[in-house]
Amino acid sequence: MKTIDKLLIKSFVPPFIVTFFIALFVLIMQFLWTYIDDIVGKGVSFFMLMELLSYLSISLVPTALPIAILISSVMVMGNLAERYELASFKSAGVPLLRVMQPLMYVTLSISFLSFVTSNNIIPVSNLQFKSRLYDIRKQKPALALETGVFNDDFRNLIIHIGAKGKDNRSIEDILIYDHNNYNRGKATMILAKKGEMYTTHDRRFFVMNLLEGTQYQETQQTVKGKDKTYPFVRTSFSEWTKVFDLSEFEINETNKELFKSHYSMLSSSQLRSAIDSIERKIDKRYESMSEQVGKYFRAFKTVKIVDTTLLDKAPELPGDSIEITSNLLESKKIQQLQKSKPKKQSGKKAVTLQNLQNELDKPLAEYPSLLKTLKIKDQTRFLNRAKSSARSIHGQADTANSTINREEESKVKHVFELNIKKSMALACFIFLFIGAPMGAIVRKGGFGYPILIAIIFFMLYIVLNIFCKKLAESFVLPAIVAAWMPCIVLFPIGMILTYRAMNDSKVVNIDRYVQFFIRIFNRRKVKTS
Repeated sequence: MKTIDKLLIKSFVPPFIVTFFIALFVLIMQFLWTYIDDIVGKGVSFFMLMELLSYLSISLVPTALPIAILISSVMVMGNLAERYELASFKSAGVPLLRVMQPLMYVTLSISFLSFVTSNNIIPVSNLQFKSRLYDIRKQKPALALETGVFNDDFRNLIIHIGAKGKDNRSIEDILIYDHNNYNRGKATMILAKKGEMYTTHDRRFFVMNLLEGTQYQETQQTVKGKDKTYPFVRTSFSEWTKVFDLSEFEINETNKELFKSHYSMLSSSQLRSAIDSIERKIDKRYESMSEQVGKYFRAFKTVKIVDTTLLDKAPELPGDSIEITSNLLESKKIQQLQKSKPKKQSGKKAVTLQNLQNELDKPLAEYPSLLKTLKIKDQTRFLNRAKSSARSIHGQADTANSTINREEESKVKHVFELNIKKSMALACFIFLFIGAPMGAIVRKGGFGYPILIAIIFFMLYIVLNIFCKKLAESFVLPAIVAAWMPCIVLFPIGMILTYRAMNDSKVVNIDRYVQFFIRIFNRRKVKTS
């Protein structure tokens, strides 16, 4: 390794580490504010909160790596250009790509690390994070008995405290509504003038020691004749100790097997297997739908019957024959015609057709539809049957369509997740060709210009990522194209910036555009004069 390579790597690694943790911290705070309402007031301990944040930080590593590479590459190349070291390299015949070569190797290693994290580590961390967050979300808030407030934290109990002592132990004017037996026609109310409350040392039970009170308890309603009576029991007490179980306020761990099938908790091989399973489900749904609909249709052999108006002129005119299908008519006459086995086919057809024609008012060719050849009561019966079949087919088609749409949406999410792992890894390498040329062009190091440039391009990357994901879920873009679209957009930008930096060109030559508009203005001025 040459001295220039060591110099660039030593200059790149420290700002990369600093900016990576800064970006990770900002992303964690963004997600934390999203879930803050689900965490606050649930009795979450400090260690559990740190565990939750550690799982969250691991899942945000692939998102923080590109912005860290972008900022650090702008800083390194900006410092070299600001101190004219980059110009010295170019004057010595060292091209920009050779200067960037050690950074390319480092960035490739980071891209590989990003993919390994996305593929192997993040599914596990997402499983832990989502399961713990689910446990916290369904957990009741921590018990907090305040004065003048009806508290319903305990199941089927409502507690009201009129006043509380300075020691937070002694209480006055206690009112308790007990609804445990309310569905059986019994309601209980407890009033006490004073008392005390405390929690046992093991934090398993909450105790209320009530003094000088009365319990009012309703019994089941009884009916005597026409008059309804509602008796109740009143019990006075000098001291009564009520013990409440606090186990319902403890955070219970949910079985993680319930979350393992989610697409964000699967590796690449598991995602491919899940996609195959979804495709098989879709195919089976199509097959079952075709079988269900196929029950309403039958295929029968068709019988060619010669038009009776032409029988006298030409007994056999196959070119002028008409085709009647027995499944449309379901007529006994046509079925008999099919089952008949004449010795001379054309002659028997003519005789059978003649018998059929004798029962009709006019020739078959003059009827607007085959349905009109039936009697009116038969027409109504067949039409009602057809409408009922059509409604059944329509309902089954709607159900199948909604099921297939859900499966297709699930498939899109799985395909997008499979490709976004590789796309985010490649984005780390592409951002090097955006940050390093921008640093060489603006010739500014430090945290000023680099952060401004990084924010612009990273916002473009994040917006493209979110926008394309929504398009994929709306079936506007294929999931594969949507996952790779940010890289497809950023790659030409990186190539253009690298080309301009190699030729010492500005990103936007403002003077050129100013001179262009000045020339246009001068031409118009000459023409008017």
